[in-house]
Amino acid sequence: MDSLITAAARALSAGDPLGALTRIALREDAPALALRGIAMAQLGDFDRAKVLVRRAARAFGAKETMARARCVLAEAEIALASRDLGWPTKRLETARATLEVHGDRSNAAHARYLAIRRQLLIGRLDEAERLLAGQDPAPLPPALRAIHELSVAGIAMRRIHAGVAHAALERAGSAAQEAGIPALTAEVQALTRALDAPAARRLLGTGSQPLTLEQVEALLASGCFIVDACRYEVRDADSVVSLASRPVLFALARTLAEACPGGAPRSVLITSAFRTRYADETHRARLRVEVGRLRRALREMADIHATACGFELVPLASREVVVLARPMEEKHAAVLAVLSDGEAWSSSALALALGVSQRVVQRALDTLARSGKVQSLGDGRARRWLASPVPGFTTALLLPAPLPGD
Repeated sequence: MDSLITAAARALSAGDPLGALTRIALREDAPALALRGIAMAQLGDFDRAKVLVRRAARAFGAKETMARARCVLAEAEIALASRDLGWPTKRLETARATLEVHGDRSNAAHARYLAIRRQLLIGRLDEAERLLAGQDPAPLPPALRAIHELSVAGIAMRRIHAGVAHAALERAGSAAQEAGIPALTAEVQALTRALDAPAARRLLGTGSQPLTLEQVEALLASGCFIVDACRYEVRDADSVVSLASRPVLFALARTLAEACPGGAPRSVLITSAFRTRYADETHRARLRVEVGRLRRALREMADIHATACGFELVPLASREVVVLARPMEEKHAAVLAVLSDGEAWSSSALALALGVSQRVVQRALDTLARSGKVQSLGDGRARRWLASPVPGFTTALLLPAPLPGD
């Protein structure tokens, strides 16, 4: 490898894409094409970066397996940065195995971290934890140690382990400073701000109280009877009941909890659960059936008593009833929560991250675009969607798969 390629590679590893391009911008050999692709990706031109990296992979000979594997690694990183979550992950695993066999442990570890971060984006925490458990960060260079700790923090934040996330971010900050890469330091700072921002609200009789993730963790450990409107769960000190797939039951549970320590009128319960303004005998009959189903679902945690005008929720073990809601609630809040990271997302990537069909996401994006809350870039399959982060708006930290019809 000649001196210009070596200097360009060192500039890229230090986060200086312009310095790399000054050395190799006019070269068309395979190593220069690969480095130019990485430089364009660092500058944010992902489309051009993909073209250059693929050209480099074709330019390397069939015997240059390590170089081709590194091109696959670069293409996977570009796909992740551009939120192309449908990129074929089997190619990345094959490249990782090739790099591992040939002794390139740093790039093999980098491939594993790309897979981990993709799993985080689409909400597959168990798989992300499994991949992370198989990687020891100690022998890695500072930049990869920072990425390891960012992955640990990302999982901890979604598991609502604020203390673990804070410690991981401190280690990530130290490693990022040691690496001397400004973009990596900025990513650590952004995640730290997200950790300290409101993650939920506690609904009160006269208003609401914003809660950080640390406060949410303390509330969940308090033993209160909690109706969690962030993840569609009902919990107390001993058990958790998920109602994510039963939206009518969850709507009833939330309305009853908001009315505690009193009862909720039948008209209010019908409106919240069935989304109708007008109630007749069929709605009242259905309400009795759904309340019976909710009573059976919560039988280990609470009872539901009929009152003169409606129903009343009575916890069995805890006297305090808490309703936990997102920082801001509105239609299509789940889409806005994912877009709040400031990155450009395709509708297919949003559908994969939210666990819904692409058509559902497209309808939501059209509605949000008409109201000026999101904007699109490009056309056709290259179209990407952006939303500017709104102070105090919901984040994706406590976001599960959305309720049907959300």
